[in-house]
Amino acid sequence: MASTKYTRNSRGYFETKIWDGTLNPDGTKHRKTIISKQSSADLEKKVNAFKRSLEETAVAESNITLGEYAQRWFDLYKVSKEKNTQKMYSATLKYLAPIEYVRLVDLRHSHFQQIINLNLDKPKTCKNIKITFTQIIKSAVRDRYLPHSAIDEITTDISLPKYKKPLKRALSASERHAALTADLDERKRAFINILYYCGLRRGEALALTTEDFDFDKRVINISKVVIFDGNTPELKPYPKSDNGTRSVPLPDAPYEQLKNYVGSCEGFIFKGQNKPLMTETAYKRMWESIICSMNMALGYNPQQKKDRMEKPIQGLTAHVFRHNYCTQLCYQIPTISTKMIARLMGDTEKVVLSVYSHILEEKEDVLTAINTAF
Repeated sequence: MASTKYTRNSRGYFETKIWDGTLNPDGTKHRKTIISKQSSADLEKKVNAFKRSLEETAVAESNITLGEYAQRWFDLYKVSKEKNTQKMYSATLKYLAPIEYVRLVDLRHSHFQQIINLNLDKPKTCKNIKITFTQIIKSAVRDRYLPHSAIDEITTDISLPKYKKPLKRALSASERHAALTADLDERKRAFINILYYCGLRRGEALALTTEDFDFDKRVINISKVVIFDGNTPELKPYPKSDNGTRSVPLPDAPYEQLKNYVGSCEGFIFKGQNKPLMTETAYKRMWESIICSMNMALGYNPQQKKDRMEKPIQGLTAHVFRHNYCTQLCYQIPTISTKMIARLMGDTEKVVLSVYSHILEEKEDVLTAINTAF
């Protein structure tokens, strides 16, 4: 005899839960409880009837357009995100302009693909469009502007251009030489030393105060970060990620210079002009001055009229120093573990392994390992 599909619960009912086509605020499926006091077969009939009703239920007509709903979605769900994340979503929404007047209920898979096709020369942008558009559709389903089937019908099987995430680069030999030998004043030298020897993010370095340095224990404590809203600096009392709060060792090389410089400061060690924090403009001026000094250390004369392309160092950012820090630590494995490197970087071990796997592979001696194993 065939077994029944559903069994009785403790109350003597046949019961099951089924997705009602909507999503909970956290994105998980919302499920409706269906019961039968009669039999498993009767419950199965009710389940099938409920499924048919979902498919047959017409979505209420609405004149709200994709553009209107997308702006509402952004204002509601992205207002609490990081400034840079908000900028990414805001910039991505502009790419939806060709279909912003299409009603939500009229959206089709072809609309989505149309936007992608218009930006095939920008693979990273296409990736952001897919992420943003899919989130908007899922939100519209939760708000019952679209049926539950819209997620699959509109957003799946979209053809995207191939995007290869660029490898994070370390400093070149000439950049390292210039960074260590450039003629910099005490503030700029302190900033470069913190980037080079400690691997801090730009915003973490700009947020440092004298109290964050423990020269007896030879560590820098990171617990906050500066972000820019336009030109205005904002101090966040917590770092970029949950792993960002950490203590970073202070190596021997920069110890004396940083001890002397920090000892001459009060409060924030990288102040703006008559302000506790640097504006973005002030930071850019400082960074451009640092790069100019580094170029001069490599023999470039800014007084001569030369083509910009003749400058030895171009396009160098503070973040490259951070990648250089992690790269140099990866070359020290197994003296140091990937888990400890991640802790010093304020990242997860997964991030370190994914971003710097090519360096770890360079260190592998496969033949020796096989010979030793066998």
